[in-house]
Amino acid sequence: MPVGSGYPSFHEGTLNDPQLTAALKSLELTVRRKLDGVLQGEHLGLIPGPGSEPGEARPYQPGDDIRRMEWSVTARTSTPHVRQMIADRELETWFVVDASASLDFGSGERTKRDLAVAACAAIVHLTAGGGNRHGAIVVTGDDIVRIPARAGRAHDRALLKAVATTERSTPGVRGDLAAGLEALRRPLRRRGLAVVVSDFLGPLDWTRSLRAIGAHHELLGVEVLDPRDLEIPDVGQLTLRDAETGELLDVDATPQLRTDFAAAAQGHRDLVHREFRGSGGPVMSLRTDRDWIADTVRFVGERRRGMAAGVAR
Repeated sequence: MPVGSGYPSFHEGTLNDPQLTAALKSLELTVRRKLDGVLQGEHLGLIPGPGSEPGEARPYQPGDDIRRMEWSVTARTSTPHVRQMIADRELETWFVVDASASLDFGSGERTKRDLAVAACAAIVHLTAGGGNRHGAIVVTGDDIVRIPARAGRAHDRALLKAVATTERSTPGVRGDLAAGLEALRRPLRRRGLAVVVSDFLGPLDWTRSLRAIGAHHELLGVEVLDPRDLEIPDVGQLTLRDAETGELLDVDATPQLRTDFAAAAQGHRDLVHREFRGSGGPVMSLRTDRDWIADTVRFVGERRRGMAAGVAR
């Protein structure tokens, strides 16, 4: 399908309520049509791996989570074993959504916020059913919006509407992803799936909270990016504006500057991905100039194949 097609734009929160409701229903239909038959219902489909109920022990394989080591079996057999886990019958999924000003940027028809709403809709669909519940914490830098975890399609639509329409922060206020992660971490919630949606631009002052969440929940990062986050086009003189502080910078897009910018952007992404891996969670990368449904399907398929290979070993 064409890049960016199949989901509405929520830029600037300009849709009135009837339009917003219709847009979310259209998005829901797109997600269901494209993802039905791929994966549904059980969270082991989206994040293949441990749930929270102990199952049988099996020999350790490279890449297994050492937190699942079964020491009694290891001592008895003299061979390292890990305890396989069985998924809970009911899953509680929490979204931490970074709705800072940088997500309202998009160099094409869609913004990163549009992509964040679409990603949340896809994950809601993939983890729905069987009494599974969804909740969200939306952070802007100015405020933290909490949506309690509940089940049902009406609640899921209300959650997506809140993500799409949360008021932007005031000019000059930076996002505060660390505050959102702390809001999920405390009070302690039942073990479930934690989904962190952000462009992850700015300082990595949230890594300690992420590790704490990863120790208690299954973890998934959703990275939403625009091409301009990764590279500067060859346009000569241009003015760059920080979406969160409003700071302006005039630059000459020389080949050296473009190379340095791309290298710095990639280095920052590598750090983000490394922090998630260290916290026990993968990162699904989505871009405003790509087919996000296809990227979601590809990510889930790779996760499933990776788990199947681990079990086969």
